Amino acid sequence: MTTTSSSQPDQDSSPAINGAEILVQCLEREGVDVIFAYPGGSTMPIHQALTRSKKIRVVLPRHEQGGVFAAEAYARASGRAGVCMATSGPGATNLLTGIADAFMDSVPMVAITGQVPQHMIGRGAFQETDMFGMTLPVVKHSYLVWDIQDLPRIVKEAFYIAESGRPGPVLIDIPKNIQNQSFVPSFPDSISLRGYQPCKKAEDSELAKVVDLIKAAKKPMLYCGGGIITAEASEELREFVNRTQIPVATTLMGIGCFPEDHPFSLKWLGMHGTVYANNAVNEADLLLAIGVRFDDRVTGNVAKFCEHGTIVHIDIDNSELNKNKTVAHPILSDVKHALSRLNGLLDAEGFAASDSFTRLPAWYEQIAEWKKNFPLSYTDTDEAIQPQYVIQLLCEMTKGDAIITTGVGQHQMWAGQYYTFTHPRTFLTSSGLGTMGFGFPAALGAKVAFPEKQVVDIDGDGSFLMNVQELATAKIEGIAAKAIILNNQHLGMVVQWEDRFYSSNRAHTFLGDPKDLETVYPDYISICKGFGVGAERVTNKKDLRAAIQRMLDSKEAYVLDVTVPYTEHVLPMIPAGMTYKDIITK
Repeated sequence: MTTTSSSQPDQDSSPAINGAEILVQCLEREGVDVIFAYPGGSTMPIHQALTRSKKIRVVLPRHEQGGVFAAEAYARASGRAGVCMATSGPGATNLLTGIADAFMDSVPMVAITGQVPQHMIGRGAFQETDMFGMTLPVVKHSYLVWDIQDLPRIVKEAFYIAESGRPGPVLIDIPKNIQNQSFVPSFPDSISLRGYQPCKKAEDSELAKVVDLIKAAKKPMLYCGGGIITAEASEELREFVNRTQIPVATTLMGIGCFPEDHPFSLKWLGMHGTVYANNAVNEADLLLAIGVRFDDRVTGNVAKFCEHGTIVHIDIDNSELNKNKTVAHPILSDVKHALSRLNGLLDAEGFAASDSFTRLPAWYEQIAEWKKNFPLSYTDTDEAIQPQYVIQLLCEMTKGDAIITTGVGQHQMWAGQYYTFTHPRTFLTSSGLGTMGFGFPAALGAKVAFPEKQVVDIDGDGSFLMNVQELATAKIEGIAAKAIILNNQHLGMVVQWEDRFYSSNRAHTFLGDPKDLETVYPDYISICKGFGVGAERVTNKKDLRAAIQRMLDSKEAYVLDVTVPYTEHVLPMIPAGMTYKDIITK
């Protein structure tokens, strides 16, 4: 990648310093205040340098995957690049899943790995892995530092690439001898990369066509994704809705970009989205798809998705336009710019912002009928604690103002369905890659980013166990993240598919002890006690509210293990590859 400096570098007049110290100074200059880092032989010089930093907090995860997920959630919550680090070999490869997760969900992150000394590269040295090559498919860019004089430029570039345009992870692999070499560094003030122009702005002439389509539409819909949140365009979206009076359905990644308590929110669509969101999007005559990628979990059979409507797709990434779904009007643009200019054009056309929604009465009446006939619902009893009830109660008790993280599975879908999100960056979940074990380390990262906020991981017993060691991080680092485990002793989502498509034949989806079906296994209360983290188990519905309150009131990390039935299914459900007309509601 060819680079040019757009301004004179800041020449440091101090004596020569080693590569590790240069790296730390580079991170400080980028405003990094925390790094999630697990040490090893190939990163020891960097860790030594970090001990002398007055600006960067080092959080020691208990597994590199915990560290990368925490860094990723820090980024999701704050909008700034998260930073993680691991040593060469197995330490570095333990980052791969989190790097891929960040890539799939367009999360800005800089992952730093130690590498064996340059003269050993390619010789199969102890703990040598080709991280440059391994990460190529799942990063925006990879660096193997080959000259210490390039280090300040590389770090500057890495953050610029990670945070600009469509965000994503960037890898910097640093051989140990580079960390130990010394020179007097020059720090560039800014970076310009030839051929990389991340700020795309649509012309008004393109956007004027969208205004014309809005004028003519009788059944318009907005389909909004994580691109709205990434672009910090939620306010522009809300103004756009108030001007056009077009209803909104989001993706899982887009949850929070538009307040779900707004009368024009249809929550989210897709495999486990609301019936009314799926119906409205697929039967719209005009679909405005903004900051989305037409993922299969949203579209089902993509050829049949919004089959008869005119689709406008606005996105910052040209590679996404007409990739999964050919549309009538692809528009390459920063989403915030596009919405802002659309609002200006609409204003000029007499579309005044209003809270009175009267523009398309027949369309609103149809949507209201769908909402009435197909609400999100479940059978609530006093005999068992329904998982949906737990989430509704948590939403009530936090007033919908917590940052929620999740693992992956049924609990993830219920969290999206039954917690009401009104602000962006408050629902942090692994969407594209669907990575179990994400929830609790993500809660730690979000809590580090916003220590004053209530942060709660809604998790499953399977997902929570995958990174249970991060309880130690929470305790020792004093990170007061909370977790609610919806414990059904099974891999719940896989069990649901077994019930629906495999005649309920159980194929290794029971997580408890088959020799003792009456006892909850593993005993999370004892596990938490061993880590020094407060915990309690709830088996009776009458005890739930008080237990949640104790969890929320705790000034330290706290785990609530809630027994729920494994027979409950996430509904509605569109089977994979099918259409909204095939939706299962009971």
